[in-house]
Amino acid sequence: MLNLSAPDFTQHPPRSPRVRLGGYVHLPRLLDKARAQLAGKNAEFHYNCPLDRHFFDFTGLSADALLAEIKSGKSDSDMLAWVNANTKRGSSDVAAWSVWMTGHGPGGKDGHAWFGEVLTKIAPERKDITTFFDLLDLDDYASYGGKI
Repeated sequence: MLNLSAPDFTQHPPRSPRVRLGGYVHLPRLLDKARAQLAGKNAEFHYNCPLDRHFFDFTGLSADALLAEIKSGKSDSDMLAWVNANTKRGSSDVAAWSVWMTGHGPGGKDGHAWFGEVLTKIAPERKDITTFFDLLDLDDYASYGGKI
């Protein structure tokens, strides 16, 4: 049985970045990664990675502050209330940002090179993987035994 208050990423991946909480894409995955780090079960997943920092930049929150709140044992609902109480972003901002994040892909040549390198290792024949969310979902699936 999954323990979502202390996820074990040696057994299963975090939630997809597409899953929303309070309209925020990636927030459930970010919370999973924070909880797994605190439990010492984050495997290859990194809290406060570049994609996480998009959330922190958007909300104006710090990774350390969010981690401290998670450490106190707050639920997803409690964390959403905390995020909303500590950001100046309204629901229309969150909706627009979430749409942008869902379609966000690699930027310049360095981003494209890294993206292509990762995709080549996982599924070189796939031509439909164009966004970071696509790549994360594919990598999570493949990393936990999914057939590509």
